[in-house]
Amino acid sequence: MQNTSQPLNNNLNGHSAPPFLPPEPFPWAEMEENDWDLSQLLGLLKRRALVIVGVATTVMAGVTYKTLTQSPQYESNFRLLVEPVDENDESSLSKLTAAVDTNLGKSGLDYETQIEVLKSPELMNDIVEELQEKYPEITYENLIKEDTLNIVRLGETKIIEVRYQDDSPTQIKQVLDTVAKNYLKYSLEKRQTQLNQGIRFVEKELPPINKQVDTLQKQLQAFRQEYNFFDPNTQSSQVSEQLKLLSEQRQGVEQQLAKARANFALLQQEQGALAVLKNATVYQQLVTQLRQLETEIAEQSTRFQDDAPIMQRLKEKRQKLMPLLQQEGRRILNLTLSEASNQVQALEVQSQQLSAAEQQLSTRIKELPALARRYTELQQQLKIANESLNRFLTTRQNLRIEAAQTELPWEIIKAPILPEDPISPNIPRNLILGFVASGLLGVGAALLREKLDNTYHNVDTLKDDLKLPLLGALPIDKSLEANKKANSSKEQSSQNTQLLDDTPDFSSIFHPESTPDSYFQQSGQFVEALRVVHTNLQMLSSDRQVRSIVISSALPGDGKSTVAYNLAQVAASMGQKVLLVDTDLRRPQIHARTGLPNLWGLSNLISGNMPAEEVMQDLPDIYGCSVITSGAIPPDATRLLSSVKMKELVKEFHQKFDLVIYDAPPLVGLADASLVAPHTDGVVLVVRIDKTERSIVKQAIDNLKTSRTNVLGVVANGDKSMFHKYYHKYYHS
Repeated sequence: MQNTSQPLNNNLNGHSAPPFLPPEPFPWAEMEENDWDLSQLLGLLKRRALVIVGVATTVMAGVTYKTLTQSPQYESNFRLLVEPVDENDESSLSKLTAAVDTNLGKSGLDYETQIEVLKSPELMNDIVEELQEKYPEITYENLIKEDTLNIVRLGETKIIEVRYQDDSPTQIKQVLDTVAKNYLKYSLEKRQTQLNQGIRFVEKELPPINKQVDTLQKQLQAFRQEYNFFDPNTQSSQVSEQLKLLSEQRQGVEQQLAKARANFALLQQEQGALAVLKNATVYQQLVTQLRQLETEIAEQSTRFQDDAPIMQRLKEKRQKLMPLLQQEGRRILNLTLSEASNQVQALEVQSQQLSAAEQQLSTRIKELPALARRYTELQQQLKIANESLNRFLTTRQNLRIEAAQTELPWEIIKAPILPEDPISPNIPRNLILGFVASGLLGVGAALLREKLDNTYHNVDTLKDDLKLPLLGALPIDKSLEANKKANSSKEQSSQNTQLLDDTPDFSSIFHPESTPDSYFQQSGQFVEALRVVHTNLQMLSSDRQVRSIVISSALPGDGKSTVAYNLAQVAASMGQKVLLVDTDLRRPQIHARTGLPNLWGLSNLISGNMPAEEVMQDLPDIYGCSVITSGAIPPDATRLLSSVKMKELVKEFHQKFDLVIYDAPPLVGLADASLVAPHTDGVVLVVRIDKTERSIVKQAIDNLKTSRTNVLGVVANGDKSMFHKYYHKYYHS
């Protein structure tokens, strides 16, 4: 038996996971993607319902209180048709402005600037002083700076709207009447000021225009006297023929110049220099002498040493000949380059002369249309100056007439009225908006709380995040929680007393026909989920059966003892010989859940010499399920679990039982589980949905990898998904 289990242990401890047969697919695994997203959202809203309701209630209460306690506010307005002065009837001032400055003629009033003027203290102080006679509390600050009096332009129209808010409708009407009266008065004064400014402007501009007319007349007369016009077409034809001839000559010179420049550039290169030297007679004679001397030196070197007199004389001749050769080569090249350079310069000078003559003719031929154009321009300028002079004289006369008129330039198209209905608070609108806002803020707070939550909320998230086999998902079973509390209280009162008769018998879970239907409906779902876990454990490896497992969790309270205890009973009910060992020597739980005495247990078995059968106890009413409780709590649990005796006991249990389940302490912060697990087939990690933090679970898995412990898979405890609904539908349809 030991030899049979050894290959499995080696495979598992080497971190090569055995072939895993996935558990039975959950009913919701084949849902559409949209349905899954909706279920996630509904699950989030259900989990965070308290946050949503709390935030929404608080916000809604604040909105309701502020709406119901807010004092009513009223508002009225009047509208002014504000135009540039007499823009509609094209007054003399507007015509003059358009003629003098085209930019001013494009648009009339700068409405943004005009509104700022209407708000200015210089204009509003007179209005405030008049209002303070009846309403002393009114000041410039609470009218303009607090925006109780609001002045705006209506879109792109020529209409300005003045709005005023207050809690007194009568005060609103009187304030708006006073403001409207003063604004109309201001528009009249502004009109008079503009007309007077226009008159002064015209009188200022008339003398320069008169002077300009006289100057243009004198320039036109001098131009006629200076240029005696003849037929410009005949002279233009003659100049064009001369220009064409000069252009052809210049092009021929430029072609010669291009060839000369190319020749000069070639002489500056090595290829051109070699071509020149090749045709130099003296240079070639020196080259021939040098070659003959080199040949003689080569022949004599075969007969004499380098220091022989004849060799010395030949080398001296070669040394004397080399400077002569170089000097002759430089002389020939310099002479050739100088000739080429002189040729280029001569052609450049000739080209420049032809270009200058051509330019002079071009200037002459261009003067004729320029003179004609100049004559025409002088005539046009004189005409425009005369028209401007006449317009200014007419405008001055019209402005003097308009200045004597008292017609208001601005017009009230909507008079202020006494407001009857308040504009705020709008109770229905505020309550609707508050309801929507409170709901959105509540959902936002729930999303924020969900974002900050580091726990797993569903099985799929757990499986995708850990990348480990999911052995099963256990639903919440309130009856088991009640049994746990009852057994814990019994254990605290007496560890030596058997569980009382009112403790539910687990055997009835596996035989539902002997128990009430209500109890089976509560516990049957949990048992079926445990059967899935047991089946998946047995099918982890295709050729090796899992014989011993350690069940642990990342932190206390995840339900690892509950899973170990109930999984042992499920395995026994399915025909296996099972041993449940409580290796939690710090806070043991198995004896409390089983109701068995804990006088002797694992700690006594390790520290003593008694056989294992003396501390083994059979679980009542469950055939084939034995239990070894923790025994007395030792001062150093780690030392006992790491002892040689413990390793021997693990081997012994492995040989005698079909399945050995070790309930181990939590993994994070304790080394107990890591000491036992390497001697078993692996660890089953229990993770509590909505409780265990992701970082803690990953830390526990990292600890197991560090100790070279195989992780068989994960059991999700406390699943609140739709599993129980499908189970109930299947068995009760």
